Amino acid sequence: MMPLDGVRVLDVSQVMAGAYCSALLADMGADVIKVERPSGDELRAWGANFPGGESPGYMAVNRNKRGIALDMRDPRGAETLLTLAETADVLVENFRPGTMAKLGLGYEAVAERNPALVYCSISGFGQDGPYSGRGGYDLIAQGMSGIMSVTGEPGGGLVKTGVPVCDLNAGILAANGILAAYIHRLRSGQGQYLDTSLLESGVSLLVWESAVYWSTGQVAQPLGSQMRLAAPYQAFRTKDGALTVGTPNQRLWERLVAAIGEPGIGEDPRFAKPTDRLANRPVLTAVLQDVFATETTAHWLDRLLPHGIPAGPIHDVAEVWADEQVVARNMSVEVEHPTAGTVRHIGTPVKFSATPTTIRRPAPRLGEHTVEVLTETGVPKAQIEELLNAGVAV
Repeated sequence: MMPLDGVRVLDVSQVMAGAYCSALLADMGADVIKVERPSGDELRAWGANFPGGESPGYMAVNRNKRGIALDMRDPRGAETLLTLAETADVLVENFRPGTMAKLGLGYEAVAERNPALVYCSISGFGQDGPYSGRGGYDLIAQGMSGIMSVTGEPGGGLVKTGVPVCDLNAGILAANGILAAYIHRLRSGQGQYLDTSLLESGVSLLVWESAVYWSTGQVAQPLGSQMRLAAPYQAFRTKDGALTVGTPNQRLWERLVAAIGEPGIGEDPRFAKPTDRLANRPVLTAVLQDVFATETTAHWLDRLLPHGIPAGPIHDVAEVWADEQVVARNMSVEVEHPTAGTVRHIGTPVKFSATPTTIRRPAPRLGEHTVEVLTETGVPKAQIEELLNAGVAV
């Protein structure tokens, strides 16, 4: 048994944010039905010529789901989706605001058929406000949310985060909201409408930067790997690579001084207290950089870790998946795909003691479960054949 066994989710989304949201729910046991147009989710075509003809990106965020293909622009397809919604607990969509309503599939229309449904919309900018009609991608949200303004090295070029943080965080926020709304439904019997966006996802992450701005009026600038509120807390180059060191309080600072064997640094009045180290960060960084550059990363980790100092190497993606702690935590899971063969997936990052999660099926092929899902929903066989023959379903 898994946490969301028995919960049915209609994933009427494409590309990243909505798909990641429903993948999180699927990993926890929900029966997620991926609803694609007959031509397929556009993410299927991102990164062509991979083994099995499937996009790794598509497979990554659509594992553990069953898939159907349905043309919702056709009234017969829209009516079929409404029928599916009658038996669903959750619906997730991430089209531009108003798109689902034009198809007769907005919240009001669906809730009329199933008042207990939790209906979640993820968009670029939200369902209202002056930007609501704009299209949005992660890159746009990173720029407008302020994330790009604080990312990169001081004086460097424009840099976005290395992962699509606004997309992924929007999916996480949506999943969190869906679970809260589902708990409310269990208590009251009432469904409700949820609305979040990539912009709000990015803005919600400006925790330190906004707190400093509101309290001091100072506008945050890029700091590379450094932390805004404490020093030293950053990456340093070593003789053969780099490592990260985090000592945001006095106790850890004193341990760092002892570990690196440089008592003079600890006696320097410029670095005496946390506020001193923050005020003199450029000098402190230069001094420590000279020290760390004298030995290898492994040498410094052997010195720092026994003192209880938070520190670690900087891994590339290949090194991540070879790391013994990542392996021990089962963060890489394999499933068999009918055309791509063995496919590796990121394991579930939350471990449940009583209801463990599983990565139990690969991403669906286009329309793989259309007949199966429509049949178990009660759609007559003749009607299914009509939809298939007309190309409304695949």
